[in-house]
Amino acid sequence: MVPIRCFTLFALAGLFLLPSPISGKATSRSQSEERARAIQALNRLTFGPRPGDIDRVLTMGVDKWIDQQLHPSTIDDHELEARLAPLRTLGMSPRQLAENFPPQPLIRQIAEGKQPLPREREKRAIYEAQLVRFREKQDKKAGDSDQNDMAMRSEALSEEQKSQLLAPLPDQRVRALFSLRPEEQVNFVSSLKGGERDRFLAGLSAEQRETVLALNNPQQVVTDELLQAKILRATYSQRQLEEVMTDFWLNHFNVFIGKGAERYQLISYEQDVIRPRALGKFEDLLRATAESPAMLFYLDNWLSVGPNSDFALGIRRQPGRKHSKLAPPNPQAKRRSGLNENYGRELMELHTLAVNGGYTQHDVTEAARILTGWTLKEPREGGGFSFDERKHDPGTKIVLGHKFKESGQKEGYELLHLLAHHPSTARFISRKLAMRFVSDDPAPALVERMAKTFLKKDGDIREVLKTMLASPEFWASGSYRAKVKTPLEFVVSALRASGAEVNDANPVVRQLQGLGMPLYGAQPPTGYSMKAETWVSSSALLGRMNFALRLAAGKIPGVNVPPPALEQSDQSNDVHQTLRTLENSLLSGDVSPQTHETISTRLDDPAISRRRLDDPARSPDVPLIEGLLLGSPEFQRR
Repeated sequence: MVPIRCFTLFALAGLFLLPSPISGKATSRSQSEERARAIQALNRLTFGPRPGDIDRVLTMGVDKWIDQQLHPSTIDDHELEARLAPLRTLGMSPRQLAENFPPQPLIRQIAEGKQPLPREREKRAIYEAQLVRFREKQDKKAGDSDQNDMAMRSEALSEEQKSQLLAPLPDQRVRALFSLRPEEQVNFVSSLKGGERDRFLAGLSAEQRETVLALNNPQQVVTDELLQAKILRATYSQRQLEEVMTDFWLNHFNVFIGKGAERYQLISYEQDVIRPRALGKFEDLLRATAESPAMLFYLDNWLSVGPNSDFALGIRRQPGRKHSKLAPPNPQAKRRSGLNENYGRELMELHTLAVNGGYTQHDVTEAARILTGWTLKEPREGGGFSFDERKHDPGTKIVLGHKFKESGQKEGYELLHLLAHHPSTARFISRKLAMRFVSDDPAPALVERMAKTFLKKDGDIREVLKTMLASPEFWASGSYRAKVKTPLEFVVSALRASGAEVNDANPVVRQLQGLGMPLYGAQPPTGYSMKAETWVSSSALLGRMNFALRLAAGKIPGVNVPPPALEQSDQSNDVHQTLRTLENSLLSGDVSPQTHETISTRLDDPAISRRRLDDPARSPDVPLIEGLLLGSPEFQRR
């Protein structure tokens, strides 16, 4: 592994000063225009080509492959499903997640005697472990905690117990763990670090592994499996365009994982709300996100109460009578009222019309009134969407000049329909799609053609993409490798290009955090930027180079990178022939003379390559070459 410091000068010397896009015209490195089209399609519509993908697309035909990607249900994805199978939380509803991996509010209720402990042994063990932690925190706050208490518990384990906990058979280790008292379980699991932790978990079933990890932190189990699934789907799914579009819409309708109950809602938000509608009608997607617990909780619409609603005024209507008399208002009830405009504003500014979409502050307030009563049942326990008529603001509302007669929940559907079919929405969504797939500053003519299709085809996202894919702008030479990859796109494309086998995605997740793009970690509702200016800086690009070098050298834990396939002639001491072969396999030969010369020069320097001058074989440092190419400006573009 080459020391990171060796590449500081390398980074600042010009390799990372991104060159102009490489021409898409046929050159001596490109066999045909169809091959260039295949490369362009794979770079833009997927998270990057894997070894052999270009030839597979050429065999099928570029247009046929694109059509298949536009209809993901026709693509067999059993390999991905097998990789996701051990992540059991992906198959649980938000309520099931909260029951199996209890949040703190639920533990507090049990501690206060308001909820019973579950009967099942494994589930009960998780709850009891969290009760131990909860009471210790309470004692610490009260100043009653014994700092040596945990250490004394560890010493209390007998030699026989310690032996059983380190037994070679997984079931034997699990039985030994559950034979301990809750305090001892907490102490033992907390003490497991690094290799010792891996040895204890080795051979355990998916359910046993989750239970052991949940003894330490149940919420983290839910989060870890969500993040791992994101990496595995992007890396291995055959339905690549669906994954790209799911990621696009998750960013467009952003929610932040760090806000309270979101970690329990995000799995369902992605799987049940976003992915099934990623290539469907925009209005269906907009309505599904508006009703989703994740969005309602993130932008606080579940707390929004109409100022003139029965709830705000403390009015209780007599049940069973259509026109009942009103009870006297509670003079203190006004304190419970509160119109929250967060969602109404972001609905217009970020989800539909855009900042300059023609709406006013009055429209935002009226939209917020329309959406009062759209709330949740027990959000911290995984509860779902509910409409509460008592919290809905009565009366007529006017948004964008359109009058909404009082009709309860139907007012919200009418508003979403209006916004989904507005010309400003058509242009805004079309421009964002063009920014994602064509360029940071797409041609206005392309955006207008896409917007026209959006309006004509009832917001059919698949049809809008077809218009974009049929455009000369998408295939123009100026669009070729013109988009700088986000950290997620860069990391996943490197995994795919190198043919990496991801056995544990958690270290990859941590790499993304280091590169400034934690998954589901954009706190503002704007999500992450798609523009190059956000991600291009000397420190950011150096971080990418360091990741590429570590990946190629096999230094990312849990990720195995096979040696690249080289011809017999490349096994010689000709380092430059090896470089040319890897340029072809990793970048289809699309490497600028500047990049080729920079890498070639460095490989002749023993201080960089660590090749001994007195080594007669002078064998090439293949991982080094591969890492440099994965960190090159060309690879960082798509």
